[in-house]
This record gives sequence, structure tokens and C-alpha cells, in this order.
Amino acid sequence: MNPWELLGKTRTPAGDEMALMLRSGEYVILASGKTLMSSRMHGSEEALAALGCGDARHLPHPVVLVGGLGMGFTLRATLDLLPRTATVVVAELVAGVVDWNRGPLGPLTEHPLRDQRVHVEVDDVNAVLRASQGRFDAVLLDIDNGPDAFTTEGNDWLYNDGGLATIRAALRGRGTVAVWSAFQDMKFEQRLRWAGFQVQTERVRARLSKGGPKHVIFCGTMTADAPPAGSTRRGRLEAARKL
Repeated sequence: MNPWELLGKTRTPAGDEMALMLRSGEYVILASGKTLMSSRMHGSEEALAALGCGDARHLPHPVVLVGGLGMGFTLRATLDLLPRTATVVVAELVAGVVDWNRGPLGPLTEHPLRDQRVHVEVDDVNAVLRASQGRFDAVLLDIDNGPDAFTTEGNDWLYNDGGLATIRAALRGRGTVAVWSAFQDMKFEQRLRWAGFQVQTERVRARLSKGGPKHVIFCGTMTADAPPAGSTRRGRLEAARKL
């Protein structure tokens, strides 16, 4: 078996090491020594784009946020779905990952960062969302292994009531949030509903071909009776007790 070739190393703002490896045509990104993603399994990333952009793709000038660049598969699928008049904002915390996508990873996805529709913000997706009131028609999140974040502990907030309220405030119209996960999470589904989303959960293949593990896409669409921005489940329960 051929040995792994180290193509690059970088660090997250928190100081955790990430590495890009190559062996026999397969690219792997490691985070703190653990496999974060592989170029051989990207079917679920493409499903994330398809489900999350189901409505936005039909709009005349959609604006979509892709949270987490990874190897660029979600971004490529998003660009392929959206019209030429779209704007796609990519929020990537690690500048080194952006560099890898402009370099050795670029040919995997036909260099999506060269597309004029793409605007990269090297920043925490939480910060981008907070600064984006009513900006997006769809928010696609693939920044951890799922709602039980293991790559960046600070992302736990994003999947809780406060984070979901921030996502809701960043959406416009009947906007959609889609979240990639390696596993099912019934509690997160319920939090999405409490936050005012109509929820659809899909189990999808990690690989494009048959076989291999299945991943989960949580898809929430804004409902007409969504609670006011800034409200929380605790606040609504307290208000209900006073009636």
C-alpha cells in the first residue's frame, strides 16, 4: 500500500492542527489527528446543497451562505444548482483550508473559488450570521460532525436556541437552513421546530454510489407563524406560564 503524502498543515484559530494528506488519489483532511473528511465520500455534501437550495434555486437573485468550505464539494454542488445571478457567501474559519482549495484541492471540484458568484469570508460562521440580518435565502452548514460539534467546541452555540434564532434572523422570506450531520439527533430536530422551522430530515449516502455509511441532512424551512426573532424556547415557556 502506498504511504500517505503530507500536502500541507495549518492551524485553527484555537491552535488545533489540521493536515491535508494524499494517497492513491484520495485526499483526506485530518483535525487533531482524526479524519474529518475524505474525497471519496462526498455524496451527502452534494445532498446538503440539493436539499438546502431547493427553493433558492428558483429565485431570480438568490443569496446563499455555505458555512464550512471543506474540500469544496458542497460549494460546487451549490453553484451548479443556482442561476448565474446568484451570490454565494462562503464562511470558512481556517485560512489554510481556503488556500488548499485554491491549490491542490481545486481540481477535485473544478475550482469553485474562481467562480465570480463566490465571496469568501475567512471568519467564524457565527459572526457572519450575526452580521447578516435578513440577508440569505438559504444557509448550508457543514462545519462539524453534526449538532454535537467535535471540531470546534464553540459551535455548540450554533445548534442551540440562541444559534437557531440567529440563523432565523439571517434568513429572509421562506428561507431554508440545512445542516449536515454524521448521525441522527432527535433533540436537534425538536429544537428546529421550536425555532419556527418546518423540518425535513433525510438520510443520504456518504458515497455517490451504492454502499458505504449514511449521513443525515436536517432541513428547516421558515414557517409563516415563526416566533419573533430573539425569542427562545425558555422565554416562550415562561410567557405561557403567565397566561
